[in-house]
This record gives sequence, structure tokens and C-alpha cells, in this order.
Amino acid sequence: MSHDGWMHVVAAPDKFRGTATAAEVAAAMGRAARSAGASCDEQPLADGGEGTLEALGGPNRETIVTGPLGEPTSAAWRLSGDTAVIEMARASGLELAGGPEGNDPVAATTTGTGELIAEAVESGAKRVLIGVGGSATTDGGLGAIRALPSRARLRGISLEVICDVRTLFVDAARVFGPQKGASPAQIELLGRRLERLAQVYADEHGVDVTELERSGAAGGLSGGLAAVGARLLDGFQVIADEVALYDTIERADLVVTGEGRLDATSFEGKVVGGVADLARAAGVPVLAIVGRIDEGLEPALEVVDLTSEFGPEVAVGSTTECVERALAERLG
Repeated sequence: MSHDGWMHVVAAPDKFRGTATAAEVAAAMGRAARSAGASCDEQPLADGGEGTLEALGGPNRETIVTGPLGEPTSAAWRLSGDTAVIEMARASGLELAGGPEGNDPVAATTTGTGELIAEAVESGAKRVLIGVGGSATTDGGLGAIRALPSRARLRGISLEVICDVRTLFVDAARVFGPQKGASPAQIELLGRRLERLAQVYADEHGVDVTELERSGAAGGLSGGLAAVGARLLDGFQVIADEVALYDTIERADLVVTGEGRLDATSFEGKVVGGVADLARAAGVPVLAIVGRIDEGLEPALEVVDLTSEFGPEVAVGSTTECVERALAERLG
């Protein structure tokens, strides 16, 4: 396929989990575009999970907080004007707990996330964006709520929880427990704990979190924060608005997006589906470069599958080089 005369490319990928950050992938796309004589806007994206902080400008603060298993941990975050950006994974993340093998899924706490929110408010933030992917926890947000400033202090502060899943509060244990190292018996226990906690939140805060879409994100952290007044939002949309993505796409001749694995969920509030929708609305062609495509998936956009193009070892071992080569070939 020949793209002669295409002058301006927008590179708007998600991370390729485990192999390359969104910024690294966007940079590879930028190199390919420029080598083909095009100009390129690099806009790494995220959907509320890991990479949210980088997509919104990167960290410029650091605070020592309580890690997921109670140990002190240094968490990077961002304050710009009166808007703070926090990634719960930096304070209460599964990686900090040593992955599923190192995690204690019953004890893991969101306390550090609450401490980060408190620090942001103390530092003058009037709006706090909280990305909630990559958690070690299924505490229903109880640890975070206990660490928050008083209700009076939170008045006039907008807490916006940015989620990439729509899971309900009580389902969080069953849906995410296995990824966090929880055994079937622990999942049962955590599920009952979330049911009790939902009742506590209804009694103490007058909010029924059980029917709230996205309340189960990050092991129920979303629901806990919603109980104290936070809004639960679609992560991709919030980030796209923050970086004025549609305006950037409107100026493009081609939009290139991508992620590690393209599957059905890619089109349910994730980056690739979201970028494709915006490009379509702007009347701009879109290309997705992905690590691999789930079998049987027939996406309604042009896709390059790096695994079938370069083989699995190379696609995983040299992801950014593969992205660069694949795009250069198609622009060349």
C-alpha cells in the first residue's frame, strides 16, 4: 500500500505491556515517519492503567508512602497548576508487592494511594486524577479512605478516578483475584469482605457502590473512593481530553496507534479502539501496529501483527525496532 504524499503522522500508541512503554513505541513510530520524510506528533497514551502518569506529562514530585504490603515506598506523581495526577500502581501496585508470587492478596492495602491523594490535596491540588490499573489490592479502597484528609478538607476537591475496566465492586475479587495471586479460598474470603464493605459504605456514606459501573477497578478502590464523592470515569476519554487528542488527530494525514495484544477488550474503552473512533470521526485513516492479534478477532481497521510479521521472539525481544521497521515499510 502506497502512502505517497502523506506529510503528517500522529503516533498515539498505548504501552506494549512488558516489552515497551507507550513513549518508547511513539518514539519508534516517530523515527519511522521522519525517515519516510513525514512530520510526526508523538502522543503516548494510556487508559487509566500504568502509563497514565507518563501520558499526562510525567512525574515531578515524589512522596514516601505505605506500600501495598506495609513497607515504605517512594511514589512518583505529578502536580501541575491545581491538577494532580496519581497512579495507584506507584503506591499500591502488584509489581511493588513482588508480583502475584510475592503478593499477600488478603493483606494488600491501598493505604499508600490514600496518602498520595492526601499529599496532593495538602500541596494545593483542587483536582486529583487517579489512574487505577496494576493494583496488588482487593481491600475495596478501605486503606485509601482511612488515609484521606477529613471530609471537610475534601470539600471543593474534585477526585476523578480513571478506569480501564467496568467491573462491579463485589465482582472484583472473582475477576482480578487470580492475577493478584489469590487462591480460590482467598477469592471467596475477599468477595465476602467486599460485600460487607459495600454495606458499610452504604451505611456510613449513603452511597450504594454495588451497582456502580467501574466500582470494582483496582480491587474495589474505585468503589471506595466513589463512596467519599469521587467520580468514576472512562480512562481513555479523560486522557484524550487532557491532551487534546482529537485536535491533534484532525491535523493528521495518518494516525498510527498500537498495543501489545489486540483482543475484544481493545474496543471497550481501551486506547486502540478509542483512537480508531476519534480518527474515524475526524475522517483520518488509522493504522494499528500490535504485538499480536487474538485468533478469530476481525477488527474494523488496518492492523499490522508484529508476531506474524517478525516471529514471536523478535517481536517480544526487539519490539520498538519491529514497530519502526513495520511502519517505515508501510510509509516507504
